[in-house]
Amino acid sequence: MKTKKQISRLLTTTSIAFISAVPSFAQSNLGSSCGCPPVASRPTVTVSSLPGFTVTAGTYGGELTAGANFTCDKNYLLDQKIYIPAGQILSIQPGTVIKGGITAGTGTLTVDPAKATALVIERGGKIIASGTKDCPIVFTAQADPLDGSYSIANKGVWGGIVILGKATNNLTLSSNGPFVAGGSGKLAVADGVGTIEGFATSNYQDRYGVNTSTVVVAGEGVSQSFDDNDNSGILRYVSIRHSGAILAVGAEINGLTLGSVGRGTSIENIEIISCADDNIEFFGGTVNVKYVTTLFGNDDMFDYDLGWSGKAQFLFGMKGDLTFSQDSDNGFEADSDDNKSNNNPKSHPVVYNATIVGNAKTTITSDNSSIAAINAKELTEGEFYNSVFANFKNGLNLIKSLGTRTGTSEAYHNWANTGGNGLNSLKVKCNTFVGVTNPLTIGSATTALVASDNTQFTTTDLNTIVVGNTLPGFSYDFTVNTSNNQFTVKNDVIPNPALSTAGCPVAPVDGFFVPAAYRGAFASTGDNWLSTWSYSAFLGSTQGLVSCPTDIDKDGDTDVDDFSIFAPAFGTTCN
Repeated sequence: MKTKKQISRLLTTTSIAFISAVPSFAQSNLGSSCGCPPVASRPTVTVSSLPGFTVTAGTYGGELTAGANFTCDKNYLLDQKIYIPAGQILSIQPGTVIKGGITAGTGTLTVDPAKATALVIERGGKIIASGTKDCPIVFTAQADPLDGSYSIANKGVWGGIVILGKATNNLTLSSNGPFVAGGSGKLAVADGVGTIEGFATSNYQDRYGVNTSTVVVAGEGVSQSFDDNDNSGILRYVSIRHSGAILAVGAEINGLTLGSVGRGTSIENIEIISCADDNIEFFGGTVNVKYVTTLFGNDDMFDYDLGWSGKAQFLFGMKGDLTFSQDSDNGFEADSDDNKSNNNPKSHPVVYNATIVGNAKTTITSDNSSIAAINAKELTEGEFYNSVFANFKNGLNLIKSLGTRTGTSEAYHNWANTGGNGLNSLKVKCNTFVGVTNPLTIGSATTALVASDNTQFTTTDLNTIVVGNTLPGFSYDFTVNTSNNQFTVKNDVIPNPALSTAGCPVAPVDGFFVPAAYRGAFASTGDNWLSTWSYSAFLGSTQGLVSCPTDIDKDGDTDVDDFSIFAPAFGTTCN
């Protein structure tokens, strides 16, 4: 809740408040509401010791050929790259903890990046990780004791989750290949088939898409059709922490990597915490995502490429502050093809209701063209509505120069509706940019702007510019001591009063989107979707996410220990 409450009022509804306000995501008793034992008492199962595990040459890992069922009475250690092959299912019960080993078998940092651990769902395989608000599922580092003490500055300790499907991408062998590990986008092994970025082998287990050509490639059929309804399973109420390890030189993987994942896959209420690379990256596909949080990560919060055309709503992203995280780039990095190929289909996601907070970084890294809330690169299309972007060097950055590309337009032309396809296929409308140094840039420069650019950005497209950290009810400032994860300054990411959407499109009623007549990820009144389960609520990193929580000692239970802490504060106020 956003409004202050007298703590004394809570005592009049003690039993109700104690049940509804507790973030049962508390560490030591994770899953207690589902009958799961305390995390520290659960025996550890090494995943490569499970029945059916078969080593796959060249992967530093192997397949669970009989699938698996992870239950919350045990902790599971990913000691190698674990693959779920076609026809098999990895089921994970609510409240379960899965830890990523630092390297295969050793427990110490590896000098061989290829040995970093990860979970990979192959094409035709499934993951069913359906947690609940009371009993989320946690993927974290092997060294994390799950008591809240493991520093959010720990990044890239293990790989992450990789899901590979058969939905549409725009890969062709001639423009995106042949595959070269770390080869700057050279991912294709055939038309429509790529090796997922970050992997150094040509094993079919690491591939996504389908072979749409008639050329025979080892491990692939020929002349297949994409399946945009492809179903790789469910991720729901899942937390992924401390991921993003380097698997090959110059090739990290992301917290959550989605390669040609289809819209039959359900991904909602997930968070990626302290990832060393992009928090979520989409390589083609049609998958939709909802209620997604990315916190304290490096590189981009949301990255898409190779023709992703899914939907997204209620996204919250927050960079680490500059006292511990210098390596931070974009809110959205938007590509249609890193290789500038002009291939179809172009990336064209539709995004509503995001709140994305940067950390005012100003130095551009070598792999990027800008530091922007939305960095619109290489022929991208897409639609961004009713969102809030704060504390970035640039707001919307549009690539304009064609360079060596054979196409007839760039991201700028798609936005300005000049030349190219003439469809106004990149729409950025009804968004609020707060404390952004340069709200609109062309090729990361303000000098390239013409009067019509600014008119379209503010007047035609109804984007609002707020100078400095002055939006009512909203503040992007925060400071954290990473030695103990204590936030001495907390930001507030919920504008109050709500930002108007008058004259703006509201998310349609289509079975996925939820109509929300406000800008940003959160409503200004009522409990929001992070309050009852997320790690950010547990850390207390942001004001307004939990209102007067009753689990004061954060042990997962509201009991006499909490009351003994609470009683001296009776009659005071909290946010």
